Amino acid sequence: MIVTVTVNPSFDRTIDLTAPLQRGQVQRAFRSTQEPGGKGVNVSRALHAAGCPTLALLPGAPDDPLILALGAARIPAESVPVEAPIRSNTTVTEPDGTTTKLNEPGAPVDEATTDALIALIVQRSAAASWLVLAGSLPPGAPDDFYARIVAAVQSEAALSGRSAPAIAVDSSGSPLAAAVASGASIALIKPNGDELLELAAASGIAVPALASDDFEADDDAVIAVAHDLLDRAPALGSLLVTLGARGALLVSRDEVLAARAPVIVARSTVGAGDCSLAGYLLAAERGDDVAGRLAQAVAHGAAAASLPGSRVPSLELTHPDEILVSQRPRIAAGRR
Repeated sequence: MIVTVTVNPSFDRTIDLTAPLQRGQVQRAFRSTQEPGGKGVNVSRALHAAGCPTLALLPGAPDDPLILALGAARIPAESVPVEAPIRSNTTVTEPDGTTTKLNEPGAPVDEATTDALIALIVQRSAAASWLVLAGSLPPGAPDDFYARIVAAVQSEAALSGRSAPAIAVDSSGSPLAAAVASGASIALIKPNGDELLELAAASGIAVPALASDDFEADDDAVIAVAHDLLDRAPALGSLLVTLGARGALLVSRDEVLAARAPVIVARSTVGAGDCSLAGYLLAAERGDDVAGRLAQAVAHGAAAASLPGSRVPSLELTHPDEILVSQRPRIAAGRR
């Protein structure tokens, strides 16, 4: 089973336009949809749609619309009760796939809530194969909250004489940097290009003087930064670096794999990265090798981007056998 943690969930509303967004004008939408959201919730939704056992953990009142929506969709979830309502995020998609997101701040959490979340995570992840820590942190949660969760889970596993679940982290900024710097064993992180540059800079790594789009288009630059990060974080296993329409790179100390995304008509990129992570984990659960995991990750992300709103694909909509995966050489530091 794969357990996901979403500390800052959201009820995501997507508005689809028939024409490009025009600021300051009145426009009519042809469709509006609403789905439970937040990175970890999206991963669980995608895993559930693919028939993979999962459990989503999050803060939220039992009668919160998001919690009720998860129940209605039969997605296994447990929550730590809080009084404040779960935030709502709004996404506007244009006909060419351009996506504009308006994310509300999360409701503040106090120490009692974060302690209760850690206790629930430790308990429910005891039998999990993977534990996914995903998304931003709400006000009140300390920057090292993910690092604290990892420490608590791994400490309890050691005391109980059992194996801890493999840890995957999909976040950004200070929470991701603190988790990587903690020295705890993390099997996988899933940054995009911007998040990788941000993490590298926070880790004291000299980053290439490239614009974000140029960096993501330069595999050698991405690989070099990823290996610099692995050199500085000995407890970090691999990086799944998603590159949007270009595909993804899977970088470990032993090898580098590249997978190119298929040509699709993008309808919405909301949750595509979350679905990529779900695809990787799904393939890991069924015993695929690293190339198969990367192929499923890219296939899942592409399938999600081809769907409207924040819908997640069924397994039948993904085509990992059509994804070309190739080996790339390690790029040593100083060769950027």
